[in-house]
This record gives sequence, structure tokens and C-alpha cells, in this order.
Amino acid sequence: MATLYDSINDELKAFIREQHMFFIATAPRSDDGLINCSPKGLDTLRILDDHSLAYLDLTGSGAETIAHLRENGRFVMMFCSFSNRPNIVRLHGTGEVIESSNPRFSELIDRFPPRRGTRAIILLNVARVADSCGWGVPMMSFERDRNTYANYVSTKSAEQMRASQLASNMKSLDGLPALTEPTNYTVESSDV
Repeated sequence: MATLYDSINDELKAFIREQHMFFIATAPRSDDGLINCSPKGLDTLRILDDHSLAYLDLTGSGAETIAHLRENGRFVMMFCSFSNRPNIVRLHGTGEVIESSNPRFSELIDRFPPRRGTRAIILLNVARVADSCGWGVPMMSFERDRNTYANYVSTKSAEQMRASQLASNMKSLDGLPALTEPTNYTVESSDV
């Protein structure tokens, strides 16, 4: 049975910060629309306060989370402990997409390490905080973050990244609007 919390308390914040990855799930309003669940990692998450988080949204092969948040704002985020004490934390709420042209982007981006491929910041407002046992989650050891993404984006110019976003990040698989424009945020090639 889940334990409900009024906020993301200090103990939950510590647990969240210990995790090397998280999952975010969203869905469109449509009964036949595709539900999306995305794994995230690479030190892209920041806890802003007791009821909000933000993460860097990196250019990828699709933009389902962006499209679903634009359409209805709903999300669930899940953190699983794969070591130590078994635990699962779920955060429910509403989110918004902060693209590089939004003035709030420059207020938030400094909270993160420079990361090539950043296309937006996802800002999440948490309305429900719960944890549960996690007894069914296997024990696994963290080796390291993959460098595949950093290697890939290091070979792309800013123009190539924008072209990739135009080709595959402007609409969801269901045809919902996603990015409003390719990002104008760039990081020097010597950075990741």
C-alpha cells in the first residue's frame, strides 16, 4: 500500500537524488492515442522545491512527452531503487514545456550542467507524492552513464540538431503539436 506525502520531503529528495534514472509517463486525451513512458538519466533532473522539479529534455527520435504536456499537462514520474532499501516513488501532477525562446528557460538552464542536444526544459508541478515497497524491483548495480548520446550530438552542428528537431520533434506519433520551433540553445562543442 502506498504512503502519501504532503510534499517532496527531505528524505524523498535524498532518495530521488540517489537514483541514476527515472521514468516519465504521459498520455494524450484521445482514447486511442498512444501512451508514452520514457526513461531519463544523464544528470538531467533538478528538484526545485517541495512541489516542483525540472529536467532537461534532450533531442531524440520523438517528442511524445512534450506533445502530451502541451495538450493536457498530466504526467506521472517514477523513481525505483535498484539497490539498498527497496522503494518506488511516484510523483503525479502537471507539467509544462519551457522552450529556449521562453524567458524562463534562461532562469532555469543554469541549474544544469551544459548539455549539447538540449531542446527544452520540462517543468513539473507535483500534486501527489507517494511511495511504495518496490519489492518486485530487481537488485542491479550502476556501472556508469552511457556516453552514446554525448558522442552522437558531438558530431552534429547546431544546424543539424535543429534539422533533426524539425524532422522528428514537431509532432507526436499521434500528430499532436510538440516543439513550436527548433531550439536556439547551443553549447560549445568542447562541452557535453
